[in-house]
Amino acid sequence: QVRLVESGGGLVQPGGSLRLSCSTSGRTFSSYAMGWFRQAPGKEREFVAAISWSGGNTHYADSVKGRFTISRENPRNTVYLQMNSLKPEDTAVYYCAATDGSIYSTMYDYWGQGTQVTVSS
Repeated sequence: QVRLVESGGGLVQPGGSLRLSCSTSGRTFSSYAMGWFRQAPGKEREFVAAISWSGGNTHYADSVKGRFTISRENPRNTVYLQMNSLKPEDTAVYYCAATDGSIYSTMYDYWGQGTQVTVSS
């Protein structure tokens, strides 16, 4: 079992930045690829970014490429999502998730409860 807890969400103005964190506990963190997803009101959950177990490979949705950066610190059992140049359309609940598949996997085994990000002036 893997427990995931997100933090770092909040209210930010357009063009601003936020860094989300996802702390994990339970089974070996470093054996899982990690992903970030988001769900806006009235919309389906969508993929944002993923990182391999080693941190050496990443994958991003086109909508965030060049603005968001995913990273991880295995000794701290934590994965991050640095979000820059935020736009109102980035407003959503952001979730982290763990998969024993690749960074292109669509099957994630464990999910956090989410953290709200609101981009508004």
